Amino acid sequence: MPELPEVEALREYLDAHLPGRTVERVHPLAVSVLKTYDPPLTALEGRTAAGTARFGKFLAVRIGELHLVTHLARAGWLRWHETLPAAPPRPGKGPLALRVVLEGGGGFDLTEAGTQKRLAVYVVRDPHEVPGIARLGPDPLAEEFDRDAFAALLEGERRQIKGVLRDQSVIAGIGNAYSDEILHRAKVSPFKLAASFGDEQVTELHAAVRDTLREAVARARGLAAGELKAEKKSGLRVHGRAGEACPVCGDTVRSVSFADSSLEYCPTCQTGGRPLADRRLSRLLK
Repeated sequence: MPELPEVEALREYLDAHLPGRTVERVHPLAVSVLKTYDPPLTALEGRTAAGTARFGKFLAVRIGELHLVTHLARAGWLRWHETLPAAPPRPGKGPLALRVVLEGGGGFDLTEAGTQKRLAVYVVRDPHEVPGIARLGPDPLAEEFDRDAFAALLEGERRQIKGVLRDQSVIAGIGNAYSDEILHRAKVSPFKLAASFGDEQVTELHAAVRDTLREAVARARGLAAGELKAEKKSGLRVHGRAGEACPVCGDTVRSVSFADSSLEYCPTCQTGGRPLADRRLSRLLK
């Protein structure tokens, strides 16, 4: 799933290629991805693209006075093309969900792999009209997201820290992969209650949030959209690496599976050497 660093890199890439280009045609191939109907997609045609913005994991492209907003969900992606076929794409069973054709050639596709179709596209006059954006918590890379602001979010929070970090209404942009990376960096159990952190632990976790995301953004900066997925995977230390050696201590990275996801962690670094057998059975580790 694209998370804050990848969406930020896509935003920067589009900012370098899209402003000043006029939308010639928009082809919706999977009507289910379109979540708004007024203004219609056709309202984008003939309008000139301006800057882009990121709201958590949402990407917003300003086109004239409108905004094309997308959430890539788990298996969505944006693919930039310097040239596109002259013939319009034909609806089918492939991953192509929406194509934006620019005057003078080129454009970009929104695609989604797999059978679970969660890619979402909106055409709005203000990005905050999108319900998911309106509900977002603070951006962890924003200047005002300091240690005290982070501490206030954790105060009284009785959920496990892994779930709190992933909750978009608490902090915008962190998903399953980077929450694993942040907790590994901070040497914290994913099952620890958020409200149980001491002052020093809050400081360390805040630093881990900021440093993990900033470094991921820096690694992705300047890469073409097609290279971002591989870069994300190569930069992960524990997520998706169950059975491999922890790069910090050498212990074996372990996994806890859920209905539709899993978390990865290092027992030595994060849980005092004790494995977490199952989310429902394991005791919370401090």
